[in-house]
Amino acid sequence: MNREEVALLARELRRNRGTLTALGDEVRQHLMLAMLESGRCEGLRVGEIAARINLSWPAASHHLRILRDAGIVSMRREGTRNYYYFDAAESLDGLIQTLVHARALLRTLPDRSGEE
Repeated sequence: MNREEVALLARELRRNRGTLTALGDEVRQHLMLAMLESGRCEGLRVGEIAARINLSWPAASHHLRILRDAGIVSMRREGTRNYYYFDAAESLDGLIQTLVHARALLRTLPDRSGEE
């Protein structure tokens, strides 16, 4: 495995750090699933999301901000109301490409299991 490939993978991982962090939290996973299960493409308000996963409004808002910062959730405003919706295609595509790259690099390594 050459150093350039490893350096490229390191850059890809850094670029996806926010997505990995956002997806790695169990509360945020429940939040994303609740949004998807609602079937409401137009989005949900913070209070609705919080109620669905039995979370306080401030906690739900905090987790939504992390998901928004990672590009997994988007928000649209209607007057004074904010609606949050699952919008992860771009961030997940980037993560998938990084994981495919990592898998390809791992496949170039010799067997290290000690099994024959």
